[in-house]
Amino acid sequence: MLIFGTSTKMLQLAMLNLLCAFCGNPSAHSLRKRVTKFSLFFIPLFPIAPAKHYLQCTFCGGASEITKENAEQLIAQGGGGQPQQGGQPQPGYGAPQQGYGQQIPQQGNPFAPQQPQGHVPPQNPYQS
Repeated sequence: MLIFGTSTKMLQLAMLNLLCAFCGNPSAHSLRKRVTKFSLFFIPLFPIAPAKHYLQCTFCGGASEITKENAEQLIAQGGGGQPQQGGQPQPGYGAPQQGYGQQIPQQGNPFAPQQPQGHVPPQNPYQS
């Protein structure tokens, strides 16, 4: 009796801060790679299909398949990859699929309460 089949594994490659194409929110996106392998006696032996890469929004759950080249460029831009040519960041790669790949500028917490202009905080009379 011979037992064979396939097994699929999802590997998380990186977490990137991107602008979601589905919900429009700036949020973390999980970059994942799916690999399907032929298994013999429950032991995965070799891949039977090309690996597929996906981006999934952690806010709304929207997912999109991207190319391997786009995934590698997102990893390099997000700081997850090795430095390119003397440590210089890699330039943008053109129009990404389905609006992904737009980096969020790193600013302070956008959800923190903002102080109005010219606002003076009240003084504590019990402090000396």
